[in-house]
Amino acid sequence: MSLRQPVLQLKPRTDRSLPPVVAAAVAAPAVSAANAMLVESGALLRGAREVLIRHGGEVYRLRHTRNDKLILTK
Repeated sequence: MSLRQPVLQLKPRTDRSLPPVVAAAVAAPAVSAANAMLVESGALLRGAREVLIRHGGEVYRLRHTRNDKLILTK
């Protein structure tokens, strides 16, 4: 039995076409569409390989792997 927390792996989009809502958010990143906001991963990581995120009194770790994936763990 493992005591490790489950890992959520975010996979990059395979198609390069963006839906209109996302395309609009890319054109104007300060404007949110339907309460969603596009944030570049580089803006969160700022050159680091991982960043700690506090949410609801819990601390989460967002890691950028060697395989260019993002992993969010609690």
